[in-house]
Amino acid sequence: MDPRQGRPPRGLYLITPDEADTARLLARVAPLLAQDVAWLQYRNKAADAALRREQAAALQALCAPAGVPLLVNDDAALALAIGAAGAHLGEDDGDVAAARALLGPDAIVGASCYDRLDLAGRAVAAGASYVAFGAFFPTSSKATTRRATVDLLRDAAPLGVPRVAIGGITPANAGPLVDAGADLVAVIGGVFEAPDPVAAVRAYARCFL
Repeated sequence: MDPRQGRPPRGLYLITPDEADTARLLARVAPLLAQDVAWLQYRNKAADAALRREQAAALQALCAPAGVPLLVNDDAALALAIGAAGAHLGEDDGDVAAARALLGPDAIVGASCYDRLDLAGRAVAAGASYVAFGAFFPTSSKATTRRATVDLLRDAAPLGVPRVAIGGITPANAGPLVDAGADLVAVIGGVFEAPDPVAAVRAYARCFL
């Protein structure tokens, strides 16, 4: 459930690229928020702490009037500091229960569960709002040797939280994932490396019609 919108999330979960120039990052993101973006995640693995705070705060200022919840990758404390909707945690980037305690009951707290249903079960028990599985397809956004299957999305349905699919997802290959129960597809390059990012966002949104 998306507590900020009062309804289950569905659609494109857009993740920012590593962008050192804050003004350029905002210019790339702003036109997309007016399209069918369900959530935005701020992720910049190359930034130092000062730049991360600057960029996260600037994105929150964009997302709030657009009605798009902003989540911060791997940093619940930063999410709290800038008033973001929540945080997304990787396997080695923080404790779900601690993030839930810090951010409160209404925050969105997500967990990367890769190719493992057991990790998803533990994350939900600890207070995760959603679970993310992947990579489903080859991706250049991060090195990964773990591949999730379509069956994993189906098997995770009894957990009762939204399921996010990530990893090399395009409008052309997203259909089977959505059919298997993916509530959101998380994308970086499929939008930000597209010739027309606005058209790409619309193409992903059509996968959920």
